[in-house]
Amino acid sequence: MNIKILGTGCPRCKALEKTARDAVAELGIDAYIEKEEDIMKIMGYGILHTPGLVINEKVALSGRVPSVSEIKEIITKHQ
Repeated sequence: MNIKILGTGCPRCKALEKTARDAVAELGIDAYIEKEEDIMKIMGYGILHTPGLVINEKVALSGRVPSVSEIKEIITKHQ
């Protein structure tokens, strides 16, 4: 599974990255998590508000930082 955190490095983007890493660890799944900070690439996903969460190249969430349990649900749906 490939998970991308879209954002320019703001505190909310960093919080989403930590929350996503925590969710992956709790689920015990094999996932590659990367940050995308290039604004042109972020715009390519159609994200208008950061942070954004992309799972396997599909936008799963944008504009807020969900809880670990919510990210676990999102990841499970996109597997």
